[in-house]
Amino acid sequence: MKRDQRRANAYIFGAVCPSRDVGAALVLPYVNTEAMSLHLKEISKAVQPKSHAVVIVDGAGWHKSKDLEVPKNITLMPIPPYSPELNGQENIWQYLRQNYLAGRIFKTADDIIDVCCKAWESLTSEVNRIRSIASRSWFQCPVS
Repeated sequence: MKRDQRRANAYIFGAVCPSRDVGAALVLPYVNTEAMSLHLKEISKAVQPKSHAVVIVDGAGWHKSKDLEVPKNITLMPIPPYSPELNGQENIWQYLRQNYLAGRIFKTADDIIDVCCKAWESLTSEVNRIRSIASRSWFQCPVS
């Protein structure tokens, strides 16, 4: 029996590199500084050796906490308030909602997590999908 479970949540912590057409993500049941630190560690593992990642962040509290653990191969770049158009990741979220996540009813909390994971896997497995959604004409990153 399908039912609305208004008490269960899952959050996709995701980041993409349009130049390399790759992404790194975690699906977690909570949002806080610890979760963001875990996500940054996941991104750090995806950064190519001898490279450095710039991660665009908005004003969320867990993006700017003094307790946030930022790996040495990552720099956080805050964007001004109310300017999501500067962050290509926002288009990724819109794509995932429109194509995989919106208008769904889940049987269990595990189903929510499974669907989020499958949505991210679908996004990252389609060649050039990330590049087509998240690229910005005014920002080009060299591919090494």
